[in-house]
Amino acid sequence: MSASVALSLGPATRGWADPAAAPTTIGATATPIEHLVVIFQENVSFDHYFGTYPNAANTDGTTFHASDDTPSVNNLLGGGNLLTGNTNAANPRRLGADMLLTCDQGHAYAAEQKAFDGGLMDKFVENTDRESCTAPDKGVPGLVMDYYDGNTVTGLWNYAQNYAMSDNFFGTVFGSSTPGALNLVSGQTYGGYAVDSGTGRKVNDSSVVSAADADGIGTVISDPDPAFDDCGAPGHRLAMTGRTIGDLLNAKGVTWGWFEGGFRPTTAAAAGAPAVCDSSHVNVGGVTVSDYSAHHEPFEYYESTANPHHLPPTSVASIGGTDQANHQYDLSDFGAALNAGHLPAVSFLKAPKYQDAHAGYSDPEDEQKFLAGTINALQKSPDWKSTAVVVAYDDSDGWYDHVMPPIVNTSSGPDDALDGAGSCGGGQTPLGGHTDRCGYGARLPLLVISPYAKRDHVDHAVTDQSSILRFIEDNWHTGRIGDSSFDALAGPLNGLFDFGHRRSGKVLLDPATGSVLRD
Repeated sequence: MSASVALSLGPATRGWADPAAAPTTIGATATPIEHLVVIFQENVSFDHYFGTYPNAANTDGTTFHASDDTPSVNNLLGGGNLLTGNTNAANPRRLGADMLLTCDQGHAYAAEQKAFDGGLMDKFVENTDRESCTAPDKGVPGLVMDYYDGNTVTGLWNYAQNYAMSDNFFGTVFGSSTPGALNLVSGQTYGGYAVDSGTGRKVNDSSVVSAADADGIGTVISDPDPAFDDCGAPGHRLAMTGRTIGDLLNAKGVTWGWFEGGFRPTTAAAAGAPAVCDSSHVNVGGVTVSDYSAHHEPFEYYESTANPHHLPPTSVASIGGTDQANHQYDLSDFGAALNAGHLPAVSFLKAPKYQDAHAGYSDPEDEQKFLAGTINALQKSPDWKSTAVVVAYDDSDGWYDHVMPPIVNTSSGPDDALDGAGSCGGGQTPLGGHTDRCGYGARLPLLVISPYAKRDHVDHAVTDQSSILRFIEDNWHTGRIGDSSFDALAGPLNGLFDFGHRRSGKVLLDPATGSVLRD
């Protein structure tokens, strides 16, 4: 029996709560959380940021000292000899302040499965390591194994010390950014088809969707740009069928929005010409990075929730409602709504690329400035008393993590490779019979920052990206997505909260250093 099969965990054995058993309703929501802000960052495995939490080297950067009561975490310091006798071809090494910019690692659907090697977690160097890039190169294979600690990702470690985090949160499936973003909002990567951006016609393109049927409908395992977005790249794009959480929230009259850096066009659409999104910023290494990434914007793949021409909201008061912006906004619109007291019930935030943590063009320092600045502003808002911030990531970037996920959905397509060619898990029928949706994928960071978050708490319950979707569904009574969405399997996030007690204190961080300013 392969390791992946041995670790499989079907929904009937998890002890998860029945979705029908909703908590006592408080007003229009099932919990005291009336405003949810999901900050969806890029390409970090759990061990890459929390591999030695809460122990920092304190040899450079910010000094970090953990609480004596910090709970145990499943990390590289646990059982075995993962730091000095790792079974991979290289040992993990600490990245300091001199290595903020690193190469983007390999994180394709099949490559990640091969790195996991049937659950042995020992083939990362061979399958996802990337050394050659414009950042300083250490000159030896093994960068993929390396990690930051609380001297560099200081802000996130301080949030973990003062609020709640999970050490058992996973990408819903293996692979890259677009699948992660789609699973966040729909729990579904099946149902896509390829469209030619020039003609708008459906085309057959296996690089856009895999395992397509006779009608060209298939599964997304790569990063094609969305069909309904002027600012996507020319060529073949992806259109998705089915429903998203946006559709469910609209049906209930709940305000919501996706807010992304660079979404406001630098040239507006006019006379048949598409909008252009060319704004940019300079990262910590002095490199100019475009702000907007079309394939990071999941609602632009669905015609019902897209804002193809990137039209602005008709007014600040309309943000969160349905107007010409159709719930898709620039990040600056979130700040305007927050300052005006019009915070939507559900907000998804996407940083401009230089601050989204994606290796190759972003870094922990620029990310920290975005996270701390945004969360500080939310904590100063009158709405903070009923707000929860979830910090999550779209994929692991291929960075090493030592924990094999439970395989809750199998696949046996030609792209699968976890247990050998054409196999990822076994013993179960894939959800909906669709291939190339094997998961869970890599372990990722997850933090909850809220007056209702448990303090200095580590939750060990199995959750995944669609658990965030499930929280929204349960809290706003929307019902499930259906159509074989992962939300039907998702573990709840309730273990990170204490809904019976609201804390009065706030923990503000210095965006530059990540240190606590006031508690």
